[in-house]
Amino acid sequence: MGANSNDLRVLDAAVIRPSDLNLPPRSIPLTFFDVKWLRPPPVQRLLLYRLHGSHDAEQLVSGLKASLSKALAIFYPLAGHVRLAPNSSSRYELFYQPGDAVPFTTAEYDADVDDLARPSDGEPVQVARLAPLVPPLPKGRAVLAVQATVLLQGRGLALGVTVHHSAGDGASSTHFLHTWAALCAGAAEMPPPPVIDRTLIADPRGLYDIYSKGMPSDGSEIEFVTSRMSSVPDDQLVATFTLTPEVLTAIKDALAGEAAKHGAPSRRYSSMLSAYSFIWSCYCRAKKEQKQTKTTHILFSVDHRARLKPPVPAKYFGNCCSPAIASARHGELAAAGMGGLFTAFTAISRALEEEVGEGSQERWAGCIERVKEAAKVGMVFVVGSPKFHVYDIDFGFGRPRKVVAMSATATGSMPVADARDGGGGVRSRFRRTAWRIFNGALQKPCMPSGCNKNKASLYFQKSMFQRKIKYYSTKVLSCSSCSLL
Repeated sequence: MGANSNDLRVLDAAVIRPSDLNLPPRSIPLTFFDVKWLRPPPVQRLLLYRLHGSHDAEQLVSGLKASLSKALAIFYPLAGHVRLAPNSSSRYELFYQPGDAVPFTTAEYDADVDDLARPSDGEPVQVARLAPLVPPLPKGRAVLAVQATVLLQGRGLALGVTVHHSAGDGASSTHFLHTWAALCAGAAEMPPPPVIDRTLIADPRGLYDIYSKGMPSDGSEIEFVTSRMSSVPDDQLVATFTLTPEVLTAIKDALAGEAAKHGAPSRRYSSMLSAYSFIWSCYCRAKKEQKQTKTTHILFSVDHRARLKPPVPAKYFGNCCSPAIASARHGELAAAGMGGLFTAFTAISRALEEEVGEGSQERWAGCIERVKEAAKVGMVFVVGSPKFHVYDIDFGFGRPRKVVAMSATATGSMPVADARDGGGGVRSRFRRTAWRIFNGALQKPCMPSGCNKNKASLYFQKSMFQRKIKYYSTKVLSCSSCSLL
């Protein structure tokens, strides 16, 4: 049964300002990496923590507020808002001025943390039950909102964080979360500070003007306000599944064997690309497609901090990613045996090389149009990264039991993240008819027949299909071997 928004009792609606009261007004111009994120909805993460008898929830929330104030002094742009730059009709900036603050909602919610986190693989939870735990952004193009919700009997704490993507990519927003957590926990060693300097991103090709086409000249139509996720169907689910190290090794071995059959050159089969290939192939096997020659796509982000010339610092605060788009025919990806897996890996590897190879930046001008075209014909969109280490975000009361990319449940994208035991995860949405087939594809995942570990690790998914799912469902696959999902 889905949760009613009335089950959430708001106790306090505060605002948190940076602890450094002497911060001067600052304008941070958006780059071409940033401006393309002005219109899409914000990123919403939910971190679920299990509390113990020694934890006082009220005291923990007080500590979260105090440490957030300190973190905002370091990541001051997150306390500001996006505006059209003065005397400009097309240039946007992230502007902070003294007095700016981040909304911090404190609430109670009658749900058990273990019921929401569902630590066992394959146990679904309704998205509608999680939806009230993430806050909307306030009016005025603010870029950050936080909600701390004490769960049933004070046995858990849900931390909902909403960040607008125009302020920074996943590497930047999780850098902020790790810093905030370290301050709250009183860590002896702090993460390195962010590098807040958008002038490090050169734009010799005029990509800002290309990406900002269609934006209103007065800024009046751009508003980041988001409502609470109140219209989620009761039968939309999210669940976690695990690809073990043994499974990933089997996938890599299968790819190497298939490459040898095709006479392909020897290469390194990374855990990340191997997992993406496996998931994409299974996705296509699960999806009913009448036209087997139809081209389908998978999109994933590539971080260019170390690849720009000159490179920008690893802790550069802002957006610095572009999409790699792999394409292949549906029928070839869905082929039985090793063929579909190898087709997926070949296409993904080629897409990555096109995005990072020599002359790749010359193609960036057409980036947005290529994404739109891919979306029209069918696209799997992978978001996040295991490199963000979201399961290491410890505010002093333990690591999260579960981290859910709530914004992905609305868009149908596939989030990737490290699992709690050091792996990662992938989430996707399927219609009820496709879900059962997807399960079958994973039960017989083109792995060498001698890999018994593989069968055991994937068997848990069967229970998911004994439930009636009327509309869409969301699924996470997590891999505990690499820092990938």
